[in-house]
Amino acid sequence: MTTTQTPATGCPYRLDGKGTDIHGEAAALRTLGPAARVLLPGGLPAWSVTDPHLIRRLLTHPDISKDAHQHWPAYINKEIPADWPLRIWVDVRNALSAYGPEHTRLRRPLAAAFSPRRVRALAPQIETITHTLLDDLQTSGPEEVVDLRARFAWRLPLLVVNAVLGVPEDLHDDFRDEVGNLFATNLSPEKAAQAPVAVYGLISQLIAHKREHPGDDITSGLIAAHAEGQLTEQELDDSLMLLIGAGHETTVNLLDHASVSLLLHPGQLAMATTGQIGWDRVVEEALRHQAPIATIILRFPVRDVHDEATGLTFAQGEAIAINYAAAGRDSGVHGQDADHFDITRGTVRDHLAFGHGAHLCLGAELARIEARIALAALFARFPGLRLAVEADQLRPLPSLISNGHEQVPVVLGPATA
Repeated sequence: MTTTQTPATGCPYRLDGKGTDIHGEAAALRTLGPAARVLLPGGLPAWSVTDPHLIRRLLTHPDISKDAHQHWPAYINKEIPADWPLRIWVDVRNALSAYGPEHTRLRRPLAAAFSPRRVRALAPQIETITHTLLDDLQTSGPEEVVDLRARFAWRLPLLVVNAVLGVPEDLHDDFRDEVGNLFATNLSPEKAAQAPVAVYGLISQLIAHKREHPGDDITSGLIAAHAEGQLTEQELDDSLMLLIGAGHETTVNLLDHASVSLLLHPGQLAMATTGQIGWDRVVEEALRHQAPIATIILRFPVRDVHDEATGLTFAQGEAIAINYAAAGRDSGVHGQDADHFDITRGTVRDHLAFGHGAHLCLGAELARIEARIALAALFARFPGLRLAVEADQLRPLPSLISNGHEQVPVVLGPATA
């Protein structure tokens, strides 16, 4: 494969698969224009789009596809290595990677499960799960160091999505252990290939269980759609991978970063806990400031797409990555202090953290409800919660896709009654 050199640098910008400094990288990319030519892990060329206005135009453009099977010539011509570490993101056959009528068909059975009515009805169950996890946290001593990500931010969304999907309890821990590897972009080719195999194995067990024990859950609904010929076997498997993987990871990182940002800004935390600022604004600012999915891959022009506003042309079949982390900190939208966390800013809701257009995240409202309930309950139960390390000691996840921390060590302090 060949790529055109970036005029500003003389060569494409090589993205860091380890995700060492997502926002530093985003800032560097913004200096190259609204979109820059980059190299993905594995050396594959792509565009990284950082300008939020251009992102909105591309995400609603009828000639921008997410289907590598139809519209990525390098993939179709088998030029993409079989061991490319990000291959699972284009191999899958589900609503995340579909285009046009196929996207509509694959999204339809999922959309009903995430209707506003059904999502709102989950609030009491989310509250119960939240308080159960807080009770478990409280078994630790008030001055003991605990990992808030592992013990709370990671477990809550997984338990919620497991409830929505009807996952039996004996599979909970296995899904917890394997899902995160789908988002790691620093794995060796061998480990990257093993990650989806492990998750597919668990999905097969889930499907077998729900065929024997159907219920009022999304998995049973998808199995019924497959039985009626609406989904192929691969589409059934991949739709569940989408829900378990992407649906879970986004909320984990949202809770992770929102908690850390509030602990680093005690004045803003006080405004939230005293009711001066609603938890909804806290959640939206966390989404803007630290997009849970930093970069999403990939999209492909069905034909040459020229953007009049920027003068850029995206040639047919070129790979496009959307950099949500960069878009959330655009100074043209959020001002010169866009890098700062500020729940009082007027643009907290003007972000793209859940995408835009036809592929807007189906679980966005569920993630928001989970975060509002979880954050309010966490800081009410542990008003003296504090980080156990300096902020610069928090290690980012080794991923250019998933934006979170490996661990969030905290000291809980005394719990309220």
